Amino acid sequence: MSPELLGVAGFAVLFALMALGTPVAIALLIVGFCGTILLSGFQAAAYTLSGQAFATITIYELSIIPLFILMGNLASAAGLSRDLFDAAYRLIGHLRGGLAAATILGCAGFSALSGSSIASAVTMGKVAYPEMRRYGYGPRLATGSIAAGGTLGILIPPSTGFVIYAVLTEESIGRLFMAGVLPGLMLTGLFLVAIAAITFFTPEEGPRGPTFDLREKLSSLVRSTGIVTIIVITIGGIYTGFFTPVEAAGVGACFALLMLIIRGKCTPHTLWVASADTLRTTGMAFFILIGANVFAPFVALSHLPETIANGMSGLALGAYGTLAVILLGYVVLGMFIEGLSLLVITLPIVFPLIVSLGFDPIWLGVVMVIVLEMGLISPPIGVNVFVVKSIVPDVKMETIFAGIMPFWLAMAVALLFLVLVPDIALLLPNAMFD
Repeated sequence: MSPELLGVAGFAVLFALMALGTPVAIALLIVGFCGTILLSGFQAAAYTLSGQAFATITIYELSIIPLFILMGNLASAAGLSRDLFDAAYRLIGHLRGGLAAATILGCAGFSALSGSSIASAVTMGKVAYPEMRRYGYGPRLATGSIAAGGTLGILIPPSTGFVIYAVLTEESIGRLFMAGVLPGLMLTGLFLVAIAAITFFTPEEGPRGPTFDLREKLSSLVRSTGIVTIIVITIGGIYTGFFTPVEAAGVGACFALLMLIIRGKCTPHTLWVASADTLRTTGMAFFILIGANVFAPFVALSHLPETIANGMSGLALGAYGTLAVILLGYVVLGMFIEGLSLLVITLPIVFPLIVSLGFDPIWLGVVMVIVLEMGLISPPIGVNVFVVKSIVPDVKMETIFAGIMPFWLAMAVALLFLVLVPDIALLLPNAMFD
């Protein structure tokens, strides 16, 4: 069997294992290890397995993952996510669709602490959904805004998706974090536009909420300074060059712990829960990365990237035509495969192909994250939709999927803007590092 056919067979086995319920990391290890044995022998495969496992866990930059996850867990335990939602709630909740808009803003703010779409959706869903239902919001807008807002977790830095992309492509984590800022703000704004459009055509979906006096608004703003301070310290420190991303993560985690202590919520149980969740999530992320680094050499040995690149060149689609086909493929695959897993599986093939067409690798990271976000809320297996369903079991799945469609279209618009104007993603990283 030729190396190319063996590579195709490897991907077929990989997807079959995943369909049978095998964890992604284990499936990657099995296929990568066995495939390398067939192509280069057992000794090379054993060296790759042991060497990549050690090399991955000793990458200094990866310490950013547990630190930022811990920061998000401590901030959530301190009630900082609730503070941000309350501030937006009191400022704009009286507008039509204001509570849904406050949910989007709350998700955007919490995303700058957690770096996780699922964590953002769960945290803000538990806070926002009861309020929206109490004031008569339709289930489509209520659940759609939570599911869509949660996707900001892997775009607005610190983003676990950016960290994994950076490690697998050897790009700068700091540049990727800065590249995600303006697109994250743009997508947040487009989500707010989507809410305005929904409530304009169907006012019953987002009735006006309560009106608060100036004292209550100022009080909520003051209380939200904790989360704002952490965001300014971490992201601002990275932008100014005062902190490296790893140092910013450590400082942010310490500040979140300080807020937990100041608010009198620092108990042994709280610390245990936050630490256990951090270890669990970090272990999963590292395990997937080890699997990816064992799988990638097998893909390279199979010569699949070169074969696919030559095949795409023969179609004469041009750079943007090829990009469009690949992104469409991601949207389709994202309906069935969880986003970060899809990123890990496909990057060894897709990254060299797209970069060879002349696209900036930092810009590509932002584009791919947005496409993965679209998969997070796409039927039939939109992970964020199932997360929201677990919070609101009384709402039908089809209702939630109907609710996210306007936000899915907003993501498509954001993707189009990024393709037409790459500087939306590249302005900050180029200004920071040049």
